[in-house]
Amino acid sequence: MSDANISALSALSTVQEVTANNIANMNTDGFRSSAVALRSGPGDQGVEVASITESTTPGSMLNGVETSNTDVGREMVDMITTSRAFEANTTFIRADEEMTGHLLNMIA
Repeated sequence: MSDANISALSALSTVQEVTANNIANMNTDGFRSSAVALRSGPGDQGVEVASITESTTPGSMLNGVETSNTDVGREMVDMITTSRAFEANTTFIRADEEMTGHLLNMIA
C-alpha cells in the first residue's frame, strides 16, 4: 500500500470535514467559512494539510445582522472535487493490493 495515497486520503478527509462544517453552518449568523490548503508531503510524496484558515470576508448584512459568508456553490464544487480525488486514491490502493495478492499467489 502506498504511503503517499494514505497521506492523501487523510488530508482529503480533513478537506471534506471542513467543507461539511462550512455547509452545516451556512445559516449561522456571523459564521466565517474556513478553507484547507494542501501541500506535497515529505520528499514530494503524498499530500498533507498545510493550513486551515478562516475567511476574513464578511457575510452580507440582513436586518442589521451579519450572515454567514459561506458560498454554497463553491463548497459543493470543492466537495465534488475532493470526493473524486478520494476515489482516485482508493482505486490506486485497491489496485496495488490486488496486484500484490496476485504476485504472492504466483510465488506460493
